[in-house]
Amino acid sequence: MKRNSLKRILLLSAGGLFLICLISIYLGRNALLRSIVNKRTARLEATNGLHIHYDKLEMHGLNEVILQRLSMVPNQRDTLLTLQSVNIKLNFWKLLTRRIEVNHVTVDGLTLALVKHDSIANYDFLFKKDEQDRTQETSSRTSYAEKVNKVLDLCYGLLPENGRLEHIRITERKDSNFVAIHIPSLLVKENRFRSAVDIQEDTLSQHWIMTGELRQHASTLKANLYAADSRKITLPYITRRFGAKVTFDTLSYSLTKEVLSGNRICLTGKARINGLDVFHKALSPEAIYLDRGQLNYRVNLSEQAIEIDSATTVLFNKLQFQPYLRAEKNAGKWHLTASIDKPWFPADDLFSSLPKGLFSNLEGIKTSGSLAYHLFLDVDFARLDSLKLESELKEKEFKITAYGKTSLAKMNGEFMYTAYENGMPVRSFPIGPSWEHFTPLDSISPILRMSVLQSEDGAFFYHRGFLPDALREALIYDLQVKRFARGGSTITMQLVKNVFLNRSKNFARKLEEALIVWLIETERLTSKDRMYEVYLNIAEWGPLVYGIQEASTYYFNKRPSQLSTEESIFLASIIPKPKHYRRSFAEGGQLKENMEGYYKLLAGRLAKKGLISDVEADSIRPDIQITGDARNSLAGPKPESNSPVSKEE
Repeated sequence: MKRNSLKRILLLSAGGLFLICLISIYLGRNALLRSIVNKRTARLEATNGLHIHYDKLEMHGLNEVILQRLSMVPNQRDTLLTLQSVNIKLNFWKLLTRRIEVNHVTVDGLTLALVKHDSIANYDFLFKKDEQDRTQETSSRTSYAEKVNKVLDLCYGLLPENGRLEHIRITERKDSNFVAIHIPSLLVKENRFRSAVDIQEDTLSQHWIMTGELRQHASTLKANLYAADSRKITLPYITRRFGAKVTFDTLSYSLTKEVLSGNRICLTGKARINGLDVFHKALSPEAIYLDRGQLNYRVNLSEQAIEIDSATTVLFNKLQFQPYLRAEKNAGKWHLTASIDKPWFPADDLFSSLPKGLFSNLEGIKTSGSLAYHLFLDVDFARLDSLKLESELKEKEFKITAYGKTSLAKMNGEFMYTAYENGMPVRSFPIGPSWEHFTPLDSISPILRMSVLQSEDGAFFYHRGFLPDALREALIYDLQVKRFARGGSTITMQLVKNVFLNRSKNFARKLEEALIVWLIETERLTSKDRMYEVYLNIAEWGPLVYGIQEASTYYFNKRPSQLSTEESIFLASIIPKPKHYRRSFAEGGQLKENMEGYYKLLAGRLAKKGLISDVEADSIRPDIQITGDARNSLAGPKPESNSPVSKEE
């Protein structure tokens, strides 16, 4: 009995002590909360140079937090954030598991002001990393799945399924320019939210409506955005920051998170935009219009990889396809794999879906027949030489039934050509008999024709506009130097670029170039002989020197049919950089010795083609006499030499 009594006493004592501890914690919860918050804010203040102040912070009950009159001011900067009051009701049981889940929130008077004067901003500290952050980045592996999961859990936890946000204002000001976003009242009731959004950017005013649905336990978010009036939505800040203008009618988005085994997560959802207009001079001189665009996505994330699953569907206008992309990081180096396999589909679905303003030469084109497309790209940045590239557009009973804005067969007859320098037109002249400097192909020295061919595109008369190996090598080199340095262009590609396209270097122009090349070569819109004739008559051979006749006269005071082998090889050598031809010459006006390798290479190829004998090839040396007007520019100091690099057959 005594033992049982002792146990009972001990249990009652322990229970009493535990109850006293709970009561003490409950009674002292406000002091404990302020102590924890003050320690965190003191660390933030010391690390980031901030002054953080609040008037009131306390708990009501076990799960309600009240904060009033909060301010955050960076040292010697404008005030970054102010908050009149916030009342947060948390899920008590989630708190016991150290997880934050907001059941209800009431916010009033939140103002976030991003201010920049000259190069000084009140948000600079957000982009600074301390030494500890850098050490952690370099010494530890970051799990992409874990990182995204934490961010989404925090977002889903903090976004309430019920609540009211009043007088929310976000402003961005740089010198005299500003953007202000004002949300008068955002009501969240039973998982659904709706709010007006007022936008003021300098003199532009907009009124948006935002609606959506949030379900914490299902990890699902849906949102819609559209204008309150009949006008399109114009994205603020974009014009001032990037020189672009982006407008649209409606935008909708959804996201659902699913946790998988093996430390993986899957994100699924849909993004849809209607009536999209984009303008930026680097993309197109005209606004780009997309009537309808939709992305149904499935993204898989693991520890070191991000994968866009092939179940993802992209739809723009009438065209639909399913891309696959995987990016994996190993030992600090990325390995990218991408593929698209689009089985047979109506050809006009492609050409009628091209965004207006982006492919100006193809606007209005009509086609019949079927197309199929295959793309495979594998890039291991640890071994760039192992890069694999496959791209093929197949056709079945394909026909162009009507040209659109531009006749792609215009090279068949005489047409007006305009030469550009630095994006500005410098000369215009007809490519045909009416131009006094036009030279028919059969009036050009066969040796000159073959020299240029072997230097620029030895397989021109045999391929269909593309050289996959050359494109692959060009891509490898561009990735190595981290810029667009080589294009892997064939003569057809160079012709299309100069005859049909503007001089902007961007992905859209390269895609339009590829489509036009494919159409010309597949449909045989222009013969190879005529294309080569046009090429030799528009090629630049020096400052404002265009076409082979002007080049023959400028350098040698001869007609194109009179050029010697040495002179032909020289003219072929300067096509890649015609304005820099002086680099090939020494002080005495003779070609430099480093040209000898190029001359031997071209002479050997001419001999193989039967245009000269092996004996003649062995005797070829970089020895020419400049007798035309070019001799006047050879006086004075010469720039450093860049010996030409010929392209392999």
